[in-house]
Amino acid sequence: MDFSYCLTKDVQLPVSIRMQVLYATLEGKRDLNTNVIPDLFVTVQLFGDNKPLTVPVRTSYKVFKNHWSWNEWLTLPIKYCDLPASAQCAITVWDTCIGPRKVKPVGGTTLRLFSKQFTLRKGKHKLFVWPDCEADGNHDTTTPSKLKHHDENDMDKLEKLVKRYDCGDIRPVEWLDNMAFRQIEKMHKSASNTSTDLALYIDLPKFDFPVVYGEMEYTLPGPFTSITAHGQNISDLHSQFQETPMITAMNQPIYPDSGNGLDNINREHIPTVQYSIVLDPDLVRDNPVEAKHRRLVRSHRNGPLDRDLKPNPKIRDELNSIMSYPPTQPLTPEEKDLVWKFRFYLTRDKRALTKFLKCVLWTDTTEVRQAVDILPLWVAIDVDDALELLGKEFENRSVRTYAVNQLRRADDDDLLLYLLQLVQALKFEHIDDKDEESYDSSLVQFLIDRATNNPVLSTYFHWYVMVECQDKKYGKMYAKVAYHFFSELLEVPNGYFRRDELRRQGELIEELSKVSKNIRALKDGRSKKVDKLRSVIGDPKGPLHEFTILSFPLDPTKQVLGLVPAECGIFNSNLQPLRLTFKCGDNTNYPVLFKTGDDLRQDQLVIQIISLMDKLLLKENLDLKLTPYKVLATGPEHGLMQFVPSSSLAAVLNDHQNNVRSFFREHHPSSAPDNVYGIDPKVMETYTRSCAGYCVITYLLGVGDRHLDNLLLSPDGHLFHVDFGFILGRDPKPFPPPMKLCKEMIEAMGGADSPHYFKFQQHCDTAFITLRKNANLILNLFALMVDANIPDIKIEPDKAVMKVQEKFRLDLSEEAAIAYFRGLISESVNALFPQILETVHRWAQYWRR
Repeated sequence: MDFSYCLTKDVQLPVSIRMQVLYATLEGKRDLNTNVIPDLFVTVQLFGDNKPLTVPVRTSYKVFKNHWSWNEWLTLPIKYCDLPASAQCAITVWDTCIGPRKVKPVGGTTLRLFSKQFTLRKGKHKLFVWPDCEADGNHDTTTPSKLKHHDENDMDKLEKLVKRYDCGDIRPVEWLDNMAFRQIEKMHKSASNTSTDLALYIDLPKFDFPVVYGEMEYTLPGPFTSITAHGQNISDLHSQFQETPMITAMNQPIYPDSGNGLDNINREHIPTVQYSIVLDPDLVRDNPVEAKHRRLVRSHRNGPLDRDLKPNPKIRDELNSIMSYPPTQPLTPEEKDLVWKFRFYLTRDKRALTKFLKCVLWTDTTEVRQAVDILPLWVAIDVDDALELLGKEFENRSVRTYAVNQLRRADDDDLLLYLLQLVQALKFEHIDDKDEESYDSSLVQFLIDRATNNPVLSTYFHWYVMVECQDKKYGKMYAKVAYHFFSELLEVPNGYFRRDELRRQGELIEELSKVSKNIRALKDGRSKKVDKLRSVIGDPKGPLHEFTILSFPLDPTKQVLGLVPAECGIFNSNLQPLRLTFKCGDNTNYPVLFKTGDDLRQDQLVIQIISLMDKLLLKENLDLKLTPYKVLATGPEHGLMQFVPSSSLAAVLNDHQNNVRSFFREHHPSSAPDNVYGIDPKVMETYTRSCAGYCVITYLLGVGDRHLDNLLLSPDGHLFHVDFGFILGRDPKPFPPPMKLCKEMIEAMGGADSPHYFKFQQHCDTAFITLRKNANLILNLFALMVDANIPDIKIEPDKAVMKVQEKFRLDLSEEAAIAYFRGLISESVNALFPQILETVHRWAQYWRR
């Protein structure tokens, strides 16, 4: 007989329970004045092994008239796969009638989620509620849901039959069922009115198959090895019991069943067999035999022999497969031994160095010596591998110095793309905080040398370090780095002036922060706050109207010397960021936003990655017209953002009757023969390319909270995203699409059948494949940011890199990856739920104004 089931370890759904009805006598519970029954609510908390597994979850507020009925599903913050076998729900009914913020228990009950056969309970349940006490979640609970010595009445028997019917164990007969249920309802109502007990009815989820408790898979020994019966060796029958549910692992007797073809075997000859799971504490320790084998294989004596080893075609294919692994994939012991064995052959492959260094046991001095000696023989590695060697996994000073030497080949423009991560990599340098006069870090010296020789690098390096100086854990280390940077800056020509300029930049940011906080603290309306801001900036005696020219922190290539009061304002949002316009030394203006009360480090990271991706795409001659505006966090709670003149897509659609092309025609009309919908073809080309670029990038970075107010559109066709408060798959809205691609955006291209939409898809395919080829670089950059206090990385730092890697789908071929991404585009365009939420968002924005 076939028996299909599922193990709890394979169920990735959250635990849920539905509160139905509480049956209790209403005598003495109605309010004498209003004839209203009291307001009750129910809390559920999950316990296991005498410990709470979750916080309590409660039902929402509801007004009751004649009886207490919630009919509400409660979702607990734990998944079925994480449940222990002893899991049980402690359910308490509370009364709120004794006063504000005061509640008393009406009664409590405790329900075990697994039956005696360790099968997950399902369907409807009637729970006995113990009056005037809170539910007891301990293993030997004082508030069980079933009474041990409780005589079943007719109603109890009927309820069991109804439960079997509900679970599909009784074949339905429609005409008879209708009559039976009407009669059962009458009996139930009569029994409820006369009963003095409290009874709570609940629902548990029903699954297609029985769900059996399963924690881990163990290779259990065969207990039937030497037992025979009637001349038949029962070891031959052992395979028939391999698919038995996890009940076999819970000290339950196992007997052959007649349904398995064992009728001719005398049951008396087969003893009771019990399985017991015993954890082996030596599993986490090194195997001394394997350790000895490794030392023999990797000894210095094998060095001369290994130099001339060359793999055969089969091993070469296996090595190539290992070299293609992403940086997050660990190597098996066999793979490590294989890489070590052919290490000299692999020195010609620049991809192999990081894989080889992962094979080294860094506590073994012999292996470390051999690994360090082979480093000079290796062919020069790429920047992405050098960045990986600066991560927290590699602590050896020689390896990190080698990685820094590889970075010296990068020019200043390339170094600027990775500077944010390199400053974060200083956390893995293990600089001694006690010695203020010296440090043994080639990375620190490299960054200081490059920063002192380049004013642009100098400015960004200074601000990246200054922000980290406020970190509680690493602040002292970064302060030491800043001290040595300023000391060496004084040794270069014009060093005193540059150090003074960095000091004045700090004073400017401090003054802006003070003004922003004072303006926001005012109780006046927005217009009066703008007037106050302009008067403060326009004060000739103030520090902001005019000052000695200095390089701007946000963009050191710009020299600023004051603010333009008439062009400054305040944005209408919760944090009320300042809209500032700086006067530049070349008689141009530079508009920016200055935010206080917000950590811009996440936006700074996203914009840096977008800038890097833009450069990677340009190297492949693919210009997607991206707009990586500049962002600089000048502290944990304030920072600068470049302001790009544009309108939100929501405003464009609102002002032009949901027609983006009307917006383009208004600013760039064209009557030339090659015009597109009466629009300059360059504008349409820019729009199509920028849509493709940001669709791919926001998908890869898992950017969430996408709505038409944080998609901006410039008159020349540049579409770009702002506000990156949710990344790596986080989204405050339910069921977000893979990327923000609404029907209005497609209609602006001419619809799904237009040539521009076809070009859009082609650009998406090319961008996805190009960035996919550079996945290791992007993954290594994120790996260096795990301790950077980026909000969405800090939530699950150990999973951040994997979340990005999953988006690249490195397991697919190039053709399959293109087909996969085309499917994502279709899914995003046809997603209905985001359109509904977008409408809700528009109405919310309207009423907020």
